[in-house]
Amino acid sequence: MIMEKLYAWFKEGTVTFPSFLFSHYKTMGLNEQDVMLLMQLQNFIESGNGFPTPSQLSERMTFQESECLFLIQRLMQRGFIKIEEENNQSVGHESYSLEPFYEKMLECFLMTIKQQETGQEQEKSDNLYTVFEQEFGRPLSPFECETLAMWMEDEHHPDIIKAALRESVISGKLNFRYIDRILFEWKKNGVKTLDQAKSQGQKFRSYQKKDKKTEPYAADKDVPFYNWLEQ
Repeated sequence: MIMEKLYAWFKEGTVTFPSFLFSHYKTMGLNEQDVMLLMQLQNFIESGNGFPTPSQLSERMTFQESECLFLIQRLMQRGFIKIEEENNQSVGHESYSLEPFYEKMLECFLMTIKQQETGQEQEKSDNLYTVFEQEFGRPLSPFECETLAMWMEDEHHPDIIKAALRESVISGKLNFRYIDRILFEWKKNGVKTLDQAKSQGQKFRSYQKKDKKTEPYAADKDVPFYNWLEQ
């Protein structure tokens, strides 16, 4: 008898919601009452009852019929659920659809991902300024800060900018003019990855050993400054 009841219990199935909902329903503008009602509606729909009455909902919840009706109306007004009409052999049937709710949850998920990516980029940017100030041993000037920002706007990845900074340190020419020239040459030669930047740096130092008079990145006085701020 117990096994039969357990089997019947398992056959009832489960109601599944993304775990994202439980950590972000507040961001979506929902409260605990809204979420529980949505779960109950989903359970009714999966059980074959697509249009449960407030009375049926109230039997499962701690709310009165009037409260259940109010919650449903509020969710409909806010665009979380909608009523769909289905015609079956000339007989009209209404049912609740939670499609708008899932669409809003997806929008919230995509927005969260975008915010995380934006935060990561901002963190990289802040870290980049810190690295430069540490290497220069002083705060950056307004012009240097603006130049650094222009490099990033010109689609130079922060890691590539750091690699150019390292090249300038190794070459003993720590200044923005020299770093700017390195980035200009790398972009012209299609350098987009750290491996490519490393290879370019090794070639440069190899040339230096063979002929100290030959420098792909010429001395400051011979290097035309690529002024990003005038682009």
